[in-house]
Amino acid sequence: MSYQPLVSLGMPVYNGQNYLAATLDSLLAQTCGDFELIIGDNASTDDTEAIGRAYAARDPRVRYHRNESNIGASANYNLTFELARGRYFKWAAHDDLCAPTFLERCVAALEADPDVVLAYTQARAIDGDGHTVKTYPGKHHFGDPQARVRFYEFVLDPHPVVAVFGVMRRAALARTRLIGPYTGSDRPLLSELSLLGKFYEVPERLFFYRFHEAQSWGGNKSQQAQQAWYDPRRAGKVTFPQWRLLREHLRSIERSPVGPRDRVACYLYMGYWMRKNWRRLGNDLLLRPT
Repeated sequence: MSYQPLVSLGMPVYNGQNYLAATLDSLLAQTCGDFELIIGDNASTDDTEAIGRAYAARDPRVRYHRNESNIGASANYNLTFELARGRYFKWAAHDDLCAPTFLERCVAALEADPDVVLAYTQARAIDGDGHTVKTYPGKHHFGDPQARVRFYEFVLDPHPVVAVFGVMRRAALARTRLIGPYTGSDRPLLSELSLLGKFYEVPERLFFYRFHEAQSWGGNKSQQAQQAWYDPRRAGKVTFPQWRLLREHLRSIERSPVGPRDRVACYLYMGYWMRKNWRRLGNDLLLRPT
């Protein structure tokens, strides 16, 4: 029988030589050492392969997998999950950093409360040189026992989506649609998870989200370029990202196991979401491929 680690870390990466080694070092330095780290190399053309293979050769916790061709970010994210064996799962971007106690704190929260499906920490944004450029405020109702309150907090209260890089129960994540092949698909994933159980925010800033020009949305990339990053097959095609988000949040409600009161409340919240985002929805209809 193969060894089952406590946590699986899935690192999807494409041409990530710029920050890959630093990120791997921060993960391998975790105080909770019972994990596997799966590098999903999306057919990189830079030194990503050499870096990934070197780390896999010197640390048995690291597994390196290389795709024959670029299958798109969403498929690569999901592949790292499919390759995972742990009880808990975390996606790790190749350019972000975690403090040494990140996994320890998140796993402790999941172990303490079976109703928690995702644990994450407060965060800071850093630039390419590691300097703090922004401190994110904490959330207040992600741990509410009522599903509709969690859904409202996530969908209607503006926030960064750093929770997607938290630690999740593998069984709960397997019930979702994972990362979809469209821009912003991490948001509907989290809205679906919010209807499956509570989130726990560790009140320490142990996650460092990096801003830089080369990331998927960095450098003011066009809507079409962002869509191609998620799914190369849709490169150059007309996209309607806000309408897609609306549709997918509605699907989160449809698929959820919540009762009638929570379900009706969540549909009403999406009506409010449409009212708040009517300009963006209208602008979607005016966009053309560039």
